[in-house]
Amino acid sequence: MAGRLDGKVAVITGGVSGIGLATVELFVAEGAHVVAADIQDEKGRMLEQRFQDRLRYVRCDVTVEGDIASALGLAASAFGGLDILFNNAGISDGMRAIPDLDADTWSWIFDVLVRGPALGMKHAMPLMLERGGGSIINTASIAGMQAGWGPIAYSSAKAAVIHMSRCAAAQLSPQRIRVNAICPGLIGTSIFGASVGLPREVADQMAARFVENAAKVQPVPKPGAPEDIARAALYLACDDAAFVTGTHIVVDGGITVGARHSWDPTAGSPFATLFSEFAPEGGSEPGPGPGPE
Repeated sequence: MAGRLDGKVAVITGGVSGIGLATVELFVAEGAHVVAADIQDEKGRMLEQRFQDRLRYVRCDVTVEGDIASALGLAASAFGGLDILFNNAGISDGMRAIPDLDADTWSWIFDVLVRGPALGMKHAMPLMLERGGGSIINTASIAGMQAGWGPIAYSSAKAAVIHMSRCAAAQLSPQRIRVNAICPGLIGTSIFGASVGLPREVADQMAARFVENAAKVQPVPKPGAPEDIARAALYLACDDAAFVTGTHIVVDGGITVGARHSWDPTAGSPFATLFSEFAPEGGSEPGPGPGPE
C-alpha cells in the first residue's frame, strides 16, 4: 500500500525529540525521505542508525543561517530535492512578567522561533520551485492565540509565527508552495521543563508527569501527545491538503474552546455568581441571560 508521502523529501527541524521525532517517524512510515535537523548529535546519530537509507541527520542551529541552508541543501544532495519543510525547532523561557524581561533572551527567543522559520522558508523556496511546489509547516502555539498559555516572549513569538505563515502563504501559494501553521495545545514534551531551566534529562521526566495530568484540564479527556501534532503535520504535508494554505490548525484537545464552565458541568459559572442573589430558594440557578432579540 502506497504511503501518503511516497516520493517526497522532508526537512524537519528539532527532529530528534518530542514533536519533531514523532513527525520523523510518521513521515518515514508514510514513505518520505527525511533530513532531521537538530543540535542533539547523539540522538541524531541514533536516529540515522535506526532509519539508515531513509534519513540523514544534520547538526543545525536555527539561529545560524548557514546551518539552515546546509540542512536544506542536504535534502537535495542526499535525496534529490525538497518537498516539505517543517519548521519545528523550539525553545521557551521563564520571562513571565514585564519587569523580568531581558533584552538578550527576548532576541534569542525571536531568533529561534521567528527568524529561524523565516530563513528556512527563504532557503526552501528555490528547492521547492525545482520540484514544482511544496508544503511549508511552521509550529506555532495556542500561546500565540490567547494570553495565559506561555511566557510573554514565547507567546509573542508564536503569534508572529501565525501571521508570518499567513503573509508567506500570500507570496508563495501562487507558485504552488503552501504555507500553514500548527498550534499545539498542552503536549507532553521537554519544552515545559526546559522553559524553567531544568536539565534536558529532568525535563524529559517532567514531560511524562505532564502527560499524566494534562487530560484533566481540557474537554478531550486524553493527554496531548507529539503524535497528535505529527498527524496534523502529515495532513498539511501531503496532497490531501492541496487546497489548504495561509491558515493555522489548532490541535489542543479543545482547551481554547472556552472557559472551563463551558465544558465542565462541575465548574462554577460566573453567571451563577453574578446573579445568585436573584435565584429563588430551592430553585435552579439563573441561566446566562437572554438570547439575541
